[in-house]
Amino acid sequence: MSNRKAISFFLFLLFSIFVIAKTEAQSCQPSGKIKGKKPPKDQCNKNNDSECCEQGKYYTTYKCSPTVGAHTKAVLTLNSFEKGKDGGGPSECDSKYHSDDIPIVALSTGWFNNMKRCFRNVTIYGNGNSVSAMVVDECDSTMGCDLDHDYQPPCNNNIVDASRAVWKALGVPKSQWGEMDITWSDDNA
Repeated sequence: MSNRKAISFFLFLLFSIFVIAKTEAQSCQPSGKIKGKKPPKDQCNKNNDSECCEQGKYYTTYKCSPTVGAHTKAVLTLNSFEKGKDGGGPSECDSKYHSDDIPIVALSTGWFNNMKRCFRNVTIYGNGNSVSAMVVDECDSTMGCDLDHDYQPPCNNNIVDASRAVWKALGVPKSQWGEMDITWSDDNA
């Protein structure tokens, strides 16, 4: 291949990557921002290294999430679904608390899809393993920094918030629990 053809091919590849990345980024744009409020004393539970809202800081909100496919990229986070823990109130799907010893998750608002994924199983792939987990809650990407959200910021639009049972099933050492890049898919998709 001549230098001229090689350069043309390289520029074509570079342009293609740019167009694809721009298209994917545009598929889910931020919907707004909310201004953080200082949580009242002892009102933000910091279990599982949860973040508390900061006074005056602006947090991005989303009404959408990236398109779901066979292996959708996401960030796995650690959440408790038990009463009095960092998950806040009861689960959105059934207004109940759940044991962290069962594989359950909360999905970002767009993926939660107005409760359409409630009680459906998703498969999570990470750390060289996979696990099936039931969707029981929403990781709210549209609101936060209030009592209903345990004075935590809104979730990013690409979160699979998982119980400790999910982390155990993926074989992740406890010292590394908290945040991990994964992929996921709907079961029987």
